[in-house]
Amino acid sequence: MRTLSLGLCLLLVATPLGAQQVVLRDHPRVQESLALLTAWADAKRAYEGIPGVSMAVVHDQELLWSQGFGLANREGDVAATPQTIYSICSISKLFTSIAVMQLRDAGKLRLDDPLSRHLRWFAIRDTFPDAAPVTIEGVLTHASGLPREADFPYWSAPDFTFPTREQVIDRQRQQTDLYPAWTYSQYSNLGLVLAGEVVATVSRRQFEDYVRTRILEPLAMQSTTAEIPVTLHGTRLAVGYSSRLRDGTRPALPAFQGGGIAPAMAFASTVEDMARFASWQFRVLHHGAKEVLDKNTLREMHRVHWVDPSWETTWGLGFQVTRVADKTVVGHGGSCPGYRSHITLDPEAKLASIFMSNAGGVDAELFARRAIEIVGVAVEEALDPEKQPRTTHPALALYVGTYDDAPWGGEVVVLPWKGRLAAVDLPTNDPMHALVELRQTSTHTFRRVRKDKKLGEEVRFEVGADGRVTRMWWHSNYSTRR
Repeated sequence: MRTLSLGLCLLLVATPLGAQQVVLRDHPRVQESLALLTAWADAKRAYEGIPGVSMAVVHDQELLWSQGFGLANREGDVAATPQTIYSICSISKLFTSIAVMQLRDAGKLRLDDPLSRHLRWFAIRDTFPDAAPVTIEGVLTHASGLPREADFPYWSAPDFTFPTREQVIDRQRQQTDLYPAWTYSQYSNLGLVLAGEVVATVSRRQFEDYVRTRILEPLAMQSTTAEIPVTLHGTRLAVGYSSRLRDGTRPALPAFQGGGIAPAMAFASTVEDMARFASWQFRVLHHGAKEVLDKNTLREMHRVHWVDPSWETTWGLGFQVTRVADKTVVGHGGSCPGYRSHITLDPEAKLASIFMSNAGGVDAELFARRAIEIVGVAVEEALDPEKQPRTTHPALALYVGTYDDAPWGGEVVVLPWKGRLAAVDLPTNDPMHALVELRQTSTHTFRRVRKDKKLGEEVRFEVGADGRVTRMWWHSNYSTRR
């Protein structure tokens, strides 16, 4: 855990994604929220034994923050950075879906077209002859009734061998549908593979070539590829590690490529490239940009098109659409051997977060959602002209830092917050809930601010002869400053 200071926030500066003047990241509330996000993400990664993590937060056309934690290659001692490439797994499906919608807008296909209209070889066994046909919209919303996978054990250790395109086509003739179309949600990698085949057939181009020239290059996503770049494995491409085993270890996993399953799961990218992807969506939705997709088409993709009968699963076109508190967020997660990732967008607030890690068994969505929660409130306040920014007094920098809380298996981080100080116990899954504000009452002495704004117990800092804080006393016990 890095020691925090008031100067930390000034280091969290990234390159803007667009031409607009960048000022939001310099706002005190945004800076202190990013300091909290940095402390929380780094601690959570460390305590969960995740080798490497990269994250980014973007507001509209401004990259507010991007950072790497830990190692992209544990054996080679290669640090994780915002430029580290990860397998983004099923986030790949968003690019495949966008390609389909481009062809729809060009009048080359319809969403209600049966797959068989464009894929003459599509011959999966139909055991529900009275049901509606498998359509393009059905596969984009995971309501097609198709089985989850092509009939190969590519998710099975230790080799993770993926089939070729020809093998997928040949084997699907022996597969059967799982449900009647438009009956239940069944997440289907096979379905998005077939959507990628539709793109290639209708455009008369290789799928990878189409996506590169029609989506990735126009969005300046120079570090994103439609297949995992194994030649970079261990250098720019992070080495993947397993879920945490019972003995606490995470063995390294072999590199792999998606082959015939690529349209559903084989893209690789960086958090900063995916921030460009998010920023593009805000340009289209809010600034009238005519890039890659029409505004109404993107809105159509973000809108719910399918609700499972359980009302627990809601899909747009490619995008998962979720209601969180009073907000509608869209995005997608990714899960492949050795990698977990997630992109979450709040289209109305023009705010997005991206998370990537090189380990299995990681709650990637939690990281991405918490980033939105932590930074979102600060951005809202920073954009409110009636709220004046409050800068924490420089004298309080004396107390900012990390304090060991060894008996309880963690640490306490003290950081600037709303003109004062705040403390948060780490690790935690909910840093905003765990955060407590501190109000100074005398020299080196503070009191906790309760939720009802009344003052609680005393928090006292012990200062050594050199003028540096050595301990923090709370409830008559102390924690040593690192």
